[in-house]
Amino acid sequence: MSVTYLEYSDPNGAEHKFYEVTLDAATLTIRYGRIGTEGQTQHKTFPSPEKAQAEADKKLREKRRKGYEDAVAGVRQKRAVMRRTFTETRSTTRQGAPLLWQFNTNATAFGIFADDRQIWVGNEAGQVYALTPDGEVNLSFKLPDGVKCLVRDAHWTFAGCDDGNVYDLSGKLPFVAYEVEGSAALLWMDIHAGTLAASDASGNVFAFDAESDQQWANVSTGGSMGWMVRVDDQGVYYGHSAGVGMYDRHSGLPLWTQQTRGGVLFGWQAGQDLYAGTTHNLIQRFTKGGEHVQDYSCDAPVLSCATSPGGDFVFAGDSGSAVYCFTRTGERLWKLGTGVGGALSMQYAGGRLYLVTSRGYLAALDASEAAIQAAQRGETPTPRDVKLAAALPASAPLTQLNVTSDAGPGVRLRCERDGTRLRVRAIDPRFHAWNVQFPRNLREAGATYLVDDLVDAGGFYRVVGEIRRIQA
Repeated sequence: MSVTYLEYSDPNGAEHKFYEVTLDAATLTIRYGRIGTEGQTQHKTFPSPEKAQAEADKKLREKRRKGYEDAVAGVRQKRAVMRRTFTETRSTTRQGAPLLWQFNTNATAFGIFADDRQIWVGNEAGQVYALTPDGEVNLSFKLPDGVKCLVRDAHWTFAGCDDGNVYDLSGKLPFVAYEVEGSAALLWMDIHAGTLAASDASGNVFAFDAESDQQWANVSTGGSMGWMVRVDDQGVYYGHSAGVGMYDRHSGLPLWTQQTRGGVLFGWQAGQDLYAGTTHNLIQRFTKGGEHVQDYSCDAPVLSCATSPGGDFVFAGDSGSAVYCFTRTGERLWKLGTGVGGALSMQYAGGRLYLVTSRGYLAALDASEAAIQAAQRGETPTPRDVKLAAALPASAPLTQLNVTSDAGPGVRLRCERDGTRLRVRAIDPRFHAWNVQFPRNLREAGATYLVDDLVDAGGFYRVVGEIRRIQA
């Protein structure tokens, strides 16, 4: 038996992969994936050892041409994971915030996404839950690593994990939609119209298209700890220890930078405004052209921030487990204790402010004008504890496909090699020859698949419903 192990790292530090070929008589085993993980494994038996050897030699030649080199397994380690670190202190106010309900996920929670239909929370144990605005748990997922953040692109929800994978949670089972790789710890992500932006502990910012191909990467120039990244049609906005700035979304060219008072711990965008929460107890508001226009003063480092529509109210969570409400012009209306830990992230939806906290809670705060006025008078409700239904199953990521011999209704897809990459495209005349966002770990050259439908996501397709492989 012979084993050949190769590794590859691209010049921008965005990819660190391995490729291992094991030859045992007429059986060829190929294992590949991200360094520091078990990766994916494929087995194939050939008519003779000579044919297996020829296929192994061919595969290794292909990888070496792409830049893979001989290495020793285990020397390079998996990228480190980094959390927000702070000293959580008791809030200086005894008055509690107007929480309507609270849900304990039992592990520190960073990820949140909220709209009028569903509220999502993800924690560092890899658990993701979706709740109704009234606090009923109706979906549960278990991902392989801690959830860094939850983002939404149109009707699709994605979870960014510490393993560098971004999982699509829109179907019955999660699957890997994007891969964000790098040597530094991944800290934050955002997505808009198929462009995924990520920032890391070295202050680097990366942008990827819907096929997880890196569009550009910018090495940090003077800042680290990139806890802020936001995307819109024009650009990618970032914040780190040295301030905030903007890159052109498509080219990655820097457009402007601005210093902040203290390092940036969180970032938000609303309309034409950017909000940066800093270590100097401030939220600083900038226009998307880079002009500093307003400060909002807190009593401890700002871990998270958000606004109501139009920015009429500005909210903040600090390291003292307090939450604040300001007017747009900077007047502090109240500071109240959360009672559930420091708000590591927050989002406004439907008149409520949803928080995820250092103690693992997802909490719904009544942010209506009437509730804000009542809180100013010291009148707040008693929050309801939400329980997880014991019968609710947790869906794990898709690692293998069901096989069908009868294609039946649906859309046929084919996986083909395009240069050095595997692409999946529709072979149905009703659809354009666009790339399909498809689980990268399940692609195999020449394979044909069947899906329920495809949806135009703006120059590429996303899968709707179940994915099956059509038996050859």
